[in-house]
Amino acid sequence: MKSRMIEELGETAVLLPKLVSEGLRANDRIKVRLSALQAAALHAREPMRPVTDLDVECRQAGLAPAAISPIIAGAHLVGEGRIAAPALNRLMKDIAEDTLAMIDAVAAADPAAGAGVKDRLIAIRGGGALNAGDDIDAAQIARLTAVAESGGDSLHRLVLDLHKQLNRLAAGCAEEELAGARVFGLAPQDHRAVEAFMRGLAETRGLKFDHPGLDTLATRSGERLVIQNDIGTTDAHVVVISVEGNAVTVTYTDVHRPRAKFLISLMEGHDFVWSGLDRHDAEGLGDDGFYLVTGRLETDSAAERDAALAALGATLVFLIDWNRARKLLRDYVGKTDAVSILTWAARARVGHRAFLELGGSELIGAAVRNAAPTRIGFGERLDEVLGRGGAVDFLKTTLRMSTDGLTAGRSVRLVRDSIESDLVRRLESVDVTLLAIVIRQAGLAHDIAAALAHHVATLQTGRSCDGSTLAARAAAIERKADRIAIEARGDIARLQGGAMIEQFVDRLEDAIDDLEQATFVASLLPAKIDATCVPALVGLCHEALSGIEAAASGLAAVCEIPEGNQIDSEDALACVARLSDAEHAADAHERHLTALALSGTIEMPQALAILELARAIERATDRLAGFGHLLRRYLMTDLTA
Repeated sequence: MKSRMIEELGETAVLLPKLVSEGLRANDRIKVRLSALQAAALHAREPMRPVTDLDVECRQAGLAPAAISPIIAGAHLVGEGRIAAPALNRLMKDIAEDTLAMIDAVAAADPAAGAGVKDRLIAIRGGGALNAGDDIDAAQIARLTAVAESGGDSLHRLVLDLHKQLNRLAAGCAEEELAGARVFGLAPQDHRAVEAFMRGLAETRGLKFDHPGLDTLATRSGERLVIQNDIGTTDAHVVVISVEGNAVTVTYTDVHRPRAKFLISLMEGHDFVWSGLDRHDAEGLGDDGFYLVTGRLETDSAAERDAALAALGATLVFLIDWNRARKLLRDYVGKTDAVSILTWAARARVGHRAFLELGGSELIGAAVRNAAPTRIGFGERLDEVLGRGGAVDFLKTTLRMSTDGLTAGRSVRLVRDSIESDLVRRLESVDVTLLAIVIRQAGLAHDIAAALAHHVATLQTGRSCDGSTLAARAAAIERKADRIAIEARGDIARLQGGAMIEQFVDRLEDAIDDLEQATFVASLLPAKIDATCVPALVGLCHEALSGIEAAASGLAAVCEIPEGNQIDSEDALACVARLSDAEHAADAHERHLTALALSGTIEMPQALAILELARAIERATDRLAGFGHLLRRYLMTDLTA
């Protein structure tokens, strides 16, 4: 009676909270009924598929599941593109009535706005969108549920617009503010749950930076506390949380299915049971559908309930612009890695909004242009250059640097410099990884040279030795070295290593080939060789070993130089000098042996074998000397660029 008197006096504004609450409940019912229409159409077309179950959604919207389920289960095709279902006419009337309930709330606050949306409903009904008898055209369902674009209109678009207006009205007529939420009609027991949700929201709210969104409304609806958050600016992107005792139900709508799955993944630490995501795909009914997912947590613990509410609140900021960030990251890494980076960013409380606000793709593009213009081509993915793990780690670091920089008020230029520096360091790390492969090659070369030196030393003592075993072992090592060289070239191409690194591989491969040839010739030497030749042969083997050790030591020193150790630069240059000295000494030994072989004092077969052995070892030291020149160029150019 008091309400009727107030209406008679024209003071309907005082009824606005109640009308808004009724309008919001009507919005919940419309969403379920539109979902039922879509599910009925899907079942009619594909009767062998399991019938969509909307029982949870019905109960949350205050509808009897028994009134909705028969419509879906009984849907069937009755002609080309026409669908029949029980109580279809009643469903359409209920949708129209709920739309009017939403319009009534808007009109109570702003009669002109109310008249405008009512005219839209009249036009929609006049076009036959809400007409239905025992059957309905499938195209009519598509038009009804689509979000019309390009100046068109639809019932779904009207409902979305009404929902936005009701949210603004709810904020405007809120009776109080609680922990940052606009609330009205709360019961005393509701405060703790609202405060828990807002506590989580406050923990991460700053990570949205200047982006609008995250405004929260809370009210009591019958036996339930209802918390609604607008998240961002997208029409269909809404989360509604209802709390009844210690039970929590989350209803989430989104136009992007992967983002809905992302939300579910972030709540894995809480015992929500999720349903609905796969059953509300609007495929076949237009491209403007939305996904609706429901999660329910039932617990006897208020503390567990509040922890889940806080976690939900803290998660929402990471949904803002999520799909935009995902698409951008996919330009640099694979789809799965892009999502894993955003998952990490959410759990680490880093987020992606700062990265987008500071330029996103341009931020990385500038780093590539300035730090590695010759290493990373236009449109080339980072995981092809840095490797998958390196690229993922670089992008995580970029997101963290962006957030830290924007939070601290640093300039975009300073943040970009930090990201460029990190990229340079990682590219150097790629070179270090590739140089480690070359060091493995040097180790194999050392194995052959050491075996050869041992063989010659054994001959020097006059003891017999197994030449065939020496040759077989050296050949096996050489084959292994060839495999490493092939793999190294593939890695260099994949990771965009410098041209000099491939030349390192080539020089060592040639040196190993020469050393393997030397072992073959050594295996053919007689047990007793001319004593005058032995010291020079031993000297040659020593210089080959010394050169290989210098090459490996020089590479190891170079690998440490990016860390800023000046002494390692000096060590690398000293190794280059040792390589040159070894080559000169080997030349002297080889010439001495040539003179002996040609002197006529040594039997011809033995002289030829000694001469060929000396030349093979000397060729290897020549390769190593060339390796040293490359190492010096690499040290002077690539590392000082």
